[in-house]
Amino acid sequence: MDQQIILAVDDNGKFLKYIPKELGHTGEGKRHLAITVLLYNSTGQFLLQRRKHQIFDNLWDLTASTHPLHQADSTDETFEEATFRALKNEYDIENISLKRMGEFNYFAKDGDFCENEHCCLLVGEYNGEVKMNPDVGYEYKWVNKKEFLQDIEANPQKYAPWAVEGVKVLKEAGFFN
Repeated sequence: MDQQIILAVDDNGKFLKYIPKELGHTGEGKRHLAITVLLYNSTGQFLLQRRKHQIFDNLWDLTASTHPLHQADSTDETFEEATFRALKNEYDIENISLKRMGEFNYFAKDGDFCENEHCCLLVGEYNGEVKMNPDVGYEYKWVNKKEFLQDIEANPQKYAPWAVEGVKVLKEAGFFN
């Protein structure tokens, strides 16, 4: 498998240079672009997954997360393209309408590894079948809004750091009202 190339950025998300994924996640890392997406269904439940992750393993996450990649044809994925790739890979979900809810920076460290990201948060409604890829997650669940918000506030250590920050952005945007 080819080494993934990600997009290093400044704190405002402005492109700086291309870097190997490992450079963005070791030591103090290099700030780089990322996405996280939260899907909800018509009953108001949110799709969460307990993620398999090199750094923050076995934590609950929003629906899907990844990085926009620099492609072999020298193009860069948009936030939406990266999201569609992640949803297809992680759940076999396609053809969904998404809305950008905001962007945020966060840094989280665990030993020699870190997350140092400028993250775009997207949301969308999905009412279809869910088929989790066992290579990326341990399990998934649909959870109601009240239960989710109470749990992430009371137990943030059970969630990926970007999920905790993403919920703050969604609250500020009035998404949970």
